[in-house]
Amino acid sequence: MILRKPVTHLFRQDPSLSKHLALAFTNGSWHFNSQTKISDNRFYKRQSKFICLNQDFLPQSKKLCSVSQMDKVNMNCGSKILPTDNVYWRHAHSFHSVTVSSNVLGENVSASNSQCLKNGSFVPRRSASFSPQGILEASPPALQPYMRLIRFDKPIGTWLLYWPCTWSIALASAPGTLPSLWLLALFGAGAFFMRGAGCIINDMWDKDIDRKVERTKLRPMASGELSQFQGLVCLAGMLSVSLGILVQLNWYSVVLGAASMGLVITYPLAKRITFWPQAFLGVTLNWGVLLAWSGIHGCLQTPVIPLYLACVLYTMFYDTVYSHQDKYDDMLIGVKSTALKFGDNTKVWLTGFGTAMVSLLVLTGKMCDQTWPYYTAVSLTATHIAHQLYTVDLNNPDDCASKFRSNTQLGFVMFMGIVLGNLLKKEEKSSDKSVEQE
Repeated sequence: MILRKPVTHLFRQDPSLSKHLALAFTNGSWHFNSQTKISDNRFYKRQSKFICLNQDFLPQSKKLCSVSQMDKVNMNCGSKILPTDNVYWRHAHSFHSVTVSSNVLGENVSASNSQCLKNGSFVPRRSASFSPQGILEASPPALQPYMRLIRFDKPIGTWLLYWPCTWSIALASAPGTLPSLWLLALFGAGAFFMRGAGCIINDMWDKDIDRKVERTKLRPMASGELSQFQGLVCLAGMLSVSLGILVQLNWYSVVLGAASMGLVITYPLAKRITFWPQAFLGVTLNWGVLLAWSGIHGCLQTPVIPLYLACVLYTMFYDTVYSHQDKYDDMLIGVKSTALKFGDNTKVWLTGFGTAMVSLLVLTGKMCDQTWPYYTAVSLTATHIAHQLYTVDLNNPDDCASKFRSNTQLGFVMFMGIVLGNLLKKEEKSSDKSVEQE
């Protein structure tokens, strides 16, 4: 690959792999060394494709958006080198960029926020990070595609699966008690592994569709980084661990949990046959609400029904916003979603979903004899939903993604409201008894 003068931007397609890369000047032109491999393992063989855009073909326009709507990194460290030098850099952002410009002294290569060294000097590792992305990048290269397959670096999906389970656990707990830490940990692990299994199943069904969507075309199975068989092996491992977690519950819950597998397997097909795949997702994703309740009481009871329906509507709310990111790609491909069905009336429908969700949460609180902290949390939930409705720009993919991610905070607020409300039940009952005795 040749970097032509005077100015060239190099963008990396793969948003997750972070390797040591080399830029070399030979035969009068800058070349990207696609087979960088040093015996002491300080550098790695390139494993992802790159796009080379020449500034000559970008006359002050924003055609760079055709490469990425997000993460273009402006680099400026001003490390000057001569045409005979090799430059190595290592960078952690989603898209990598390097700029080469001519000057009197030679070529000016900029690569900010990275270690920019010449002539094969040792490139130090970045400081350790305990974020999901940092853990992924610190993992062995052979493991990274599998971690990206289960969306390890994007934990929002796990949280959105987990929080409704915690609501159910806290509501089902005895008055005046804290929710079981064992069940919270068990369902936390279950949410992680089942979410990973769901992602694998989704990618196995949708790999051909994902290749045509800008946001998903670099997923491991869509890009060919992992084969169908490798995905199947990973899926078997995730489901095996999930089964081990499930059998820790009572047999009623084991049967109930096993019944959800039909939904997990068939959900990815919903977008091919109906404009309501978000409803299928809501029914599937919130199955843990029913499972958590039966895990405590040994059966399903009436109060869990409105809670489950509220969570289903909540999922339809935030996933409709999320699906607006891909609506143009979906139209071209022929994939269906509520974003396409609702169109310009999306906010009207979202208002209905949000209102029904809040109403069902209030009904759940009444049936569970909840106290004022619970209703305070429901009020904050209603405020958050109203704010999302008022501020979201459904034609801005970045804003839709931001609003989608904010729902993690809402899950925590509701959980704390339920826990505090449950603790106050004992005090209220005690005061009621003292009044009766008087």
